[in-house]
Amino acid sequence: MPSAATISGTRHPGRRHLANVRLLSLQTAKLRLLWVVLGFVFFTLTAFVRIAQLGYAAQGPDHGAAGDALVPPRAEITDRNGVPLARAFPAYSLWFNPKALGAKGLPLVKTPEEVAHALALIFPDEDYGDLLAKLKAGNPTYLRRRVLPEQANKVHALGEPALEFPRETQRFYPQGSLAAHVLGYIDEDGKGKLGMEQVLNARLIDPAHRAEPVALSIDSRAQGAMEDELSRGMLETHAKGAAGIILDVDTGEVIAMASLPSFDPNRGDLVRNALAFNRASNQVYELGSTFKPFTIASAIDAGVVTDMAVRYPATPLKIDGYTIHDSHAFGASLNVPEALIHSSNIVTAEVSDKLGGQRLRNTMIALHMNARPTIELPAKGFPIWPKGEWPRLRTMTVSFGHGIAVTPLHLAAGYAALVNGGIWRPTTLYKVDPAHAPAGQRVFQASTSARMRQLLRLIVVDGTGRKAEASGFRVGGKTGSAEIAGGHGAGYKNKTAIIATFAAAFPMDHPRYVVIAMLDEPKATQSTSGQRTAAWNTAPIVSRVVARTGPLLGVVPDAKRDVDVSDLTPLVASGEGE
Repeated sequence: MPSAATISGTRHPGRRHLANVRLLSLQTAKLRLLWVVLGFVFFTLTAFVRIAQLGYAAQGPDHGAAGDALVPPRAEITDRNGVPLARAFPAYSLWFNPKALGAKGLPLVKTPEEVAHALALIFPDEDYGDLLAKLKAGNPTYLRRRVLPEQANKVHALGEPALEFPRETQRFYPQGSLAAHVLGYIDEDGKGKLGMEQVLNARLIDPAHRAEPVALSIDSRAQGAMEDELSRGMLETHAKGAAGIILDVDTGEVIAMASLPSFDPNRGDLVRNALAFNRASNQVYELGSTFKPFTIASAIDAGVVTDMAVRYPATPLKIDGYTIHDSHAFGASLNVPEALIHSSNIVTAEVSDKLGGQRLRNTMIALHMNARPTIELPAKGFPIWPKGEWPRLRTMTVSFGHGIAVTPLHLAAGYAALVNGGIWRPTTLYKVDPAHAPAGQRVFQASTSARMRQLLRLIVVDGTGRKAEASGFRVGGKTGSAEIAGGHGAGYKNKTAIIATFAAAFPMDHPRYVVIAMLDEPKATQSTSGQRTAAWNTAPIVSRVVARTGPLLGVVPDAKRDVDVSDLTPLVASGEGE
């Protein structure tokens, strides 16, 4: 007899067939689902690859580090208060792609002349000849590195496929030309040029530090005031250039550094050598009578000058066939305070003669007048330094600022040591924590520095520096008007070409800042009462700079305070010098 299972399978053959059909259908469905998933993954990956390709192509022609999204943008540079001076931002460039219409096609729809003319109308600061030359050359190239949206729309309306707008990360200087010589600029390859952009290049592009702004010592408010007043002084005197510095006497921080004429770092492609040259740190000058306080301080330190009442002959001094004279006749004799007030070359030379060349030379070396200025900038001027031992005549001429040439930055650091208690410190463009200021090197005794503060204040109250006075700020300083040497031993041929300088510090009862203002070849104009010397042109610049920046830098004017000069005033007869 057949078993129940046999009977059941015999009686219901359709059940097994149905189970097989269901199993087959399930397997087919799973296979189809697998193919759908694989297809979705494939198309998704394809889409991502294509998007990446388009994004890569959109980065611009120079598909290098500057356009690669994986490379961080350049870090920000700020002033000491966090005000942005340089930052990276996304922008468009104008790129010429001659292959846009095909490898064998013409690069442009219109003629190169028509396109260049249209672009010159959209970008008035571009040169038509340069644009035409680039278009005719037929090579891929930038036509402009920064394009505004409205300008891009106008270019797009020209209907030229070869004119493309790659999106790039570019450097932007939100303060325009402010502190241009301190900052420098970025070239077309994204590298820093001049200034701190060059010095900090590796640090600014380092991914580990890109989110950390670099704070400079510059105060943008003081920088703006300095540049503004120097520009005014240049216009009033028709000077060919100017330089100015504000320096913290206790830390060596450069609060402001200006050189005119200047440039706009946003248009680094337009920077020329004459504009890029930094007169404050790179140009050396004979700074004339501003050196006289160094000579007097050295003599006081050495015990050569002990009594301010001692008088020295003030008649023309003849030595080795050379006659040393003053700008005016001040009588038969002068004491040291009078010599500084009237800016007497003769008496300063006599003091240096007693001091001796070796001791004066040592003082200048201690003030680092024989080496490039200590600053982070790449361009630093090397002084014209008298070699070997200084003979008698050389010592005398150096004592009043002739025969030695330094930068205005040298002068600023020297005056800081003159008034801060006698300590020379290196100058810096980095923000310094006052608690960690460099110890510096002692050059003058503290008592000598205190005496020099009195003497410098007297020069402003009663002497050639009167026009530097700023009410309540107790300014002290010294004028300097030096004829420009002709070079190669030519002497001082041009008697109308001078360098006018005023070196100052304030407030003199407790000095905080040194202020230097220099005009290169100022002319005698109506605004300076027909005079071309520092007493008439750079001294007023210092007065205005101090009045504008003092409150910003924490110095509150106080007309009731002043330096005690009661022991010197009886010795002084007021008058004008240079």
